[in-house]
Amino acid sequence: MGLLQMITKVLKDYKFEIPFIQFDEKSNLFVIKIVVSEKNGDGVKDNERLLKMLSGVVVMREVGYDGNGGTKMFDLMDGFLRNDPMSLQKDVLHHVEYTVARSRFSFDDFEAYQALSHSVRDRLIERWHDTQQHFKKKDPKRLYFLSLEFLMGRSLSNSVINLGIRDQCAEAVNQLGFEYEVLAEQEGDAALGNGGLARLSACQMDSLATLDYPAWGYGLRYQYGLFRQIILDGFQHEQPDYWLNFGNPWEIERVHVSYPVKFYGTVKDEDVNGKKCKVWIPKETVEAVAYDNPIPGYGTRNTINLRLWAAKPSDANDIQESYNTGDYINAIVNRQKAEIISNVLYPDDRSYQGKELRLKQQYFFVSASLQDIIRRFKDVHGNFDDFPDKVALQLNDTHPSISIAELMRVLLDEEHLGWKRSWNIVSKVFSFTTHTVLPEALEKVPADLLENVLPRHLQIIYEINHAFMEELKKKIGQDYARLSRMSIVEEGAVKNIRVANLSVYCSHTVNGVSRAHSELIKTRVFTDFYELWPEKFQYKTNGVTQRRWIVVSNPSLCSLITKWLGTESWIRNIDLLARLREYATNSDLQQEWRMVKKINKMRLAEYIETMSGVKVSVDAMFDVQIKRIHAYKRQLLNILGVIHRYDCIKNMDENERKNVVPRVCIIGGKAPPGYEIAKKIIKLCHAVAETINNDSDVGDLLKLVFIPDYNVSVAELVIPGSDLSQHISTAGHEASGTGSMKFLMNGCLLLATDDGSTNEIIEEIGAENMFIFGAKINEVPALREKDSNVKAPLQFARVVRMVRDGYFGYKDYFNSLCDTVENGKDFYLVGSDFASYLEAQAAADKAYVDKDKWTEMSILCTAGSGRFSSDRTIEDYAAQTWGIEPCKCPF
Repeated sequence: MGLLQMITKVLKDYKFEIPFIQFDEKSNLFVIKIVVSEKNGDGVKDNERLLKMLSGVVVMREVGYDGNGGTKMFDLMDGFLRNDPMSLQKDVLHHVEYTVARSRFSFDDFEAYQALSHSVRDRLIERWHDTQQHFKKKDPKRLYFLSLEFLMGRSLSNSVINLGIRDQCAEAVNQLGFEYEVLAEQEGDAALGNGGLARLSACQMDSLATLDYPAWGYGLRYQYGLFRQIILDGFQHEQPDYWLNFGNPWEIERVHVSYPVKFYGTVKDEDVNGKKCKVWIPKETVEAVAYDNPIPGYGTRNTINLRLWAAKPSDANDIQESYNTGDYINAIVNRQKAEIISNVLYPDDRSYQGKELRLKQQYFFVSASLQDIIRRFKDVHGNFDDFPDKVALQLNDTHPSISIAELMRVLLDEEHLGWKRSWNIVSKVFSFTTHTVLPEALEKVPADLLENVLPRHLQIIYEINHAFMEELKKKIGQDYARLSRMSIVEEGAVKNIRVANLSVYCSHTVNGVSRAHSELIKTRVFTDFYELWPEKFQYKTNGVTQRRWIVVSNPSLCSLITKWLGTESWIRNIDLLARLREYATNSDLQQEWRMVKKINKMRLAEYIETMSGVKVSVDAMFDVQIKRIHAYKRQLLNILGVIHRYDCIKNMDENERKNVVPRVCIIGGKAPPGYEIAKKIIKLCHAVAETINNDSDVGDLLKLVFIPDYNVSVAELVIPGSDLSQHISTAGHEASGTGSMKFLMNGCLLLATDDGSTNEIIEEIGAENMFIFGAKINEVPALREKDSNVKAPLQFARVVRMVRDGYFGYKDYFNSLCDTVENGKDFYLVGSDFASYLEAQAAADKAYVDKDKWTEMSILCTAGSGRFSSDRTIEDYAAQTWGIEPCKCPF
């Protein structure tokens, strides 16, 4: 391979094309046939000139021959690493000594975790290479999934499950004196995302691999993940997430896979082959270096790739120049700034500098990804007209939307295809998923910022918009109000580029992430576009992967399901879960089901006591709301409901308290660093918990717990131990709500508003198995209009007054929080929905008392969750949007 690389490098240096290379075995020789052509595609006529170029490079060498038609080298490469406990144990010890560099007679839990992870990664790499070779051989149409966020969580547990070697790994490390569960806990979360969108990306990668689709994921390798949440005296504080401090055994640094990414500078006109062309002369260049993360499928050999880009300084020429001019130190400092691009997840974009960094992140990510995608395409194909038949580009929200202008730039300025031909290609390759529910939340980029950072791209966007406006005028005439709304360029005091409009116009398909969200897109977010191109708009209800959210996080439930279904096939074909409905009233299953839930609640109770010092009863209903803290997600409604329950208990006599259903109310989530109201909600939760948890009158009838630093790993512990889960956002504000799907799979009952995917869940499990409350989506606007004239329910006014009057302390601090739900300012209808919310909570209490009925409802939740697997989501995308087919790597 080294010799072959040298030959091809020399040929390419001389500007020759290499359409293909052929290998043949003859007698005891391997013959390599290299087909060479000129740049224009003509064959090479002067072979002697070629041979002279290669003189000194090609050296005949004899390869060791075993007399049976193969080579010693191939013998060494034949076969795969074994997965029996003894082989795994040997590999672990090998990595302890040679990778971790510790004595195999003295290493701790973390070092054992590192060695085990490298041993598992070795097996992933084998499969990854086989998969990529198979894709290359078959040359299918490939999907490239572009997302700025991937919330992957831990990799060890998921990898050994998908590889089918979990038990063997456990036995191997147990024989060495370690516990597999302890080693798995050593891994930190790869928190390269913020919430649902990022976790959705991770689930979709798992499903793409499991269903054998030819796909790659692209994102950024942030030096610091989502901040670590520290709670001090009930207040949130943020600390950097140093997730890479101790290395990441799951990634492979590809130092040879790097691409220059350009910024700033000017655009000039130049003649190229008699044609006027635009040439971008950048002022700054940063190198994008690839880090590969193998993603294994379950029950298949296919292992696909998540490629994350890290920013590094460009080559050393400018350092040498600066050194010669006496500015060496300043040059070093400037070059270190290059790495800032991939340092921070979600830079604060309230300032111009923050907006600039965000834009540079987005372009850095898509530029490197497109260079990689185009390079892979050109390795096999010589005609860009074939690009739409071989490449599907998925935009996960608007963050990668600048890739539209970037692909146009490459085709126009570097491949010189001309505008019409380039546009014909670009308009066929992009599909766009939007997660936005409000028009005002759509991303915009100031035009002057774009002109400064990416001058050529602004020119291209202006040209796209001009063509768009001309096309619109032919369709709708001189309706200037509508033309203005649909324009990619927003005129005004500050000129902005509407990247969402760019994405909708330039993509062949636009989809929402639930049926309700799709209706909002059509009627509220992109109404003008939908009326013109209704065929563009689809919906793909989000899903989550059962491998992560049942098999990994709830192994006891996984075993129980397998036992009653009589097969493990449901792990790949989750529709089989529907057969659990046949046994929902079976007393034996119900008893085993309750035992599994109790074991999970015991684990969660132990975690809560360790984390907060609060001892909770596993006989109580575990009532959970874990998600990002935001006013529209209405954690405040939850806390006010807890205060109401507390107030009622305080005013009961002893006989009445005997009828109270004990509750452990659990809240978890992070508030964005600059979001003051969200931080006050966290503080209120702690203040109320301090009062309730130390009140002897209440005892175990009510506890309130806040779980700090909520992440994927914490969710894997909390979700299986939950009885009731709250998804109580104001109707019309949650695009899909994948959190509810994770709870549903684990047999947790839902208390929810009519938002996101709730209606679709109702269709699967029935409204009688859920607790639905609150205003409907179509009722919200009218309620907001008359909110100031509606008198709040007495229960609501009382609990808000308790907060205002300082019952839980911090009277002045909470006044502004109370103001958000009173005096006509209750935008998210907390007061309006409060009475309905209490009724739903009372219904949940009543249902929980009947253990058999509650267990039946729990089983039906799991049985009806098949529709909400990301496997179904991906199959829909593949068939209806991307046009890709499975390409299974043979064993």
